[in-house]
Amino acid sequence: MTLSVAQIDRETDQLVAEWLTLPEVAARLDLSIGRAKQLLKDRKLLGVRRGGGGPQVPAVFLDGKDVMKGLPGTLSVLRDSGYDDIESLRWLFTPDDSLPGSPVDAIRAGRHTEVKRRAQALAF
Repeated sequence: MTLSVAQIDRETDQLVAEWLTLPEVAARLDLSIGRAKQLLKDRKLLGVRRGGGGPQVPAVFLDGKDVMKGLPGTLSVLRDSGYDDIESLRWLFTPDDSLPGSPVDAIRAGRHTEVKRRAQALAF
C-alpha cells in the first residue's frame, strides 16, 4: 500500500496554526520515519501536502510522545461518513458554537466521545 496524501487548499491550510513535517512527527513521537508513515497509512494520523515536499501533520494531533487520544477513532468515523482527508481537516478545525472551540479543541479537552458521536451523525 502506497502513501497517498492530498494537496491542501489555502483556506483549510489557514485553519491549522502549526504544521509538522514527517521527520518532525517521527522525532516527537520517538519513532522511525517509516513508522511515522505507517501511522498515516493506518489512518491514526492525518497528513496533507502543503505546497511542495512531503506530508505535514497538524502539531495539535500530537500529545507529548503520543497521538492525541481520541483522534484515530474520530478520523475513522469521518472516513466512514464519506469525508476525505481535506474535508476531515476542515471539519476538525472549524469552530463550532456548540463546542468549546472546534472539534479538535474538544478532543484535546477529553471530549472525544462526544466529537465521535457528532462525526457519526454526519453520515445520516
